[in-house]
Amino acid sequence: MPEIKIVTEVAGRVCALAAEAGASVGDGDEIAFVEAMKMEIPVTSTIAGKIKAILVKLDDVIAEGQVVAIVEA
Repeated sequence: MPEIKIVTEVAGRVCALAAEAGASVGDGDEIAFVEAMKMEIPVTSTIAGKIKAILVKLDDVIAEGQVVAIVEA
C-alpha cells in the first residue's frame, strides 16, 4: 500500500486533532486544525485511506510544509 504524507500549508499551532491513527479518512476529510493569524485552518487528507500515524500533538508549533500525518491508500 502506498503511504501518502499529509502536510500543512501554513505555519502555526496545532489547535485541534480531528482524527486519530487507525481511523479511515476520505479525500478532503479533516485531520487537524492549525491556528494561524487568529484563524483555524484545516489540514485535510489528499486521498482516501487509513491513517497510519499522526506526527503532531495538540499545541505543537509547526512549520509550513511540515508532515502532519501519514495515510495508507
